[in-house]
Amino acid sequence: MMAPTSERRGQRVYLMYVDESGDTGLDGSPTEHFVLAGVVVHESDWIAGLEQLIAFRRRMRAAFGLTLFSELHAAHLLNRPGRLVSIAKNDRLTIIRAFANEVAQMEHVRCICVHVDKRGKQASYDVFDVAWRTLIQRFAVTLRQGGFPRGTAVGEKGMLFPDDTDDVKLKRLLARMRLVNPVPDPAGPGIGYRDLAVSEIIEYPCFRDSAESCFVQVADLVAFLCYQAIAPSRYVRRTGGHAYFRRLAPVLLREASGSDPRGIVRL
Repeated sequence: MMAPTSERRGQRVYLMYVDESGDTGLDGSPTEHFVLAGVVVHESDWIAGLEQLIAFRRRMRAAFGLTLFSELHAAHLLNRPGRLVSIAKNDRLTIIRAFANEVAQMEHVRCICVHVDKRGKQASYDVFDVAWRTLIQRFAVTLRQGGFPRGTAVGEKGMLFPDDTDDVKLKRLLARMRLVNPVPDPAGPGIGYRDLAVSEIIEYPCFRDSAESCFVQVADLVAFLCYQAIAPSRYVRRTGGHAYFRRLAPVLLREASGSDPRGIVRL
């Protein structure tokens, strides 16, 4: 007997791969900004997405000698290329630009970018907590509303696949958000809040080594380009790389960012 429609729809799972650019420190930090990027793909599109990324890597191998199993870590590709030092720096920047173009063509992928401007924040401001809480909230609300490609607004669930981060702190944060999650209530009088406990995210975060995950490497690219659009390095600005984030416009989940023209959630 076929399951009811709502039950069939409830089996949908979206996977969000997450990476960061910058650091979460305030005092003595070398960065003034922190960016957290989530790349969301539906389980049924995962194989096709992986095949597209592998095909891209093959083209980069043919054009620049980039091996299939070399990690595409955007910041390291420019500043600490390691084995890839044999590829000219301007070609490595070209690879980053081509990677952005490829991601922009991934029809069923969506990206959520959270930016924390650390300047002027109080010492008690927890950059990690606020950034992750915001990203998880945007992910959960979009699932609840059926806002992703293939969305149904019925029974959608999500899972988190972060790159290396503070795993204990993130697990505790998600556990708390499943119990209580106060969010601003625009319909309430004054500055009110309502509790929207997160029930859309299943399991604890499944941490992945970016060297072993093509989709985490996509999240790394998105985080890096978002950061460089906000605070570009001298080399990136001089070569025009600070504009590469605009190439991701087709896959940026603008609904999650409110009115920001570049699709960034700003804190």
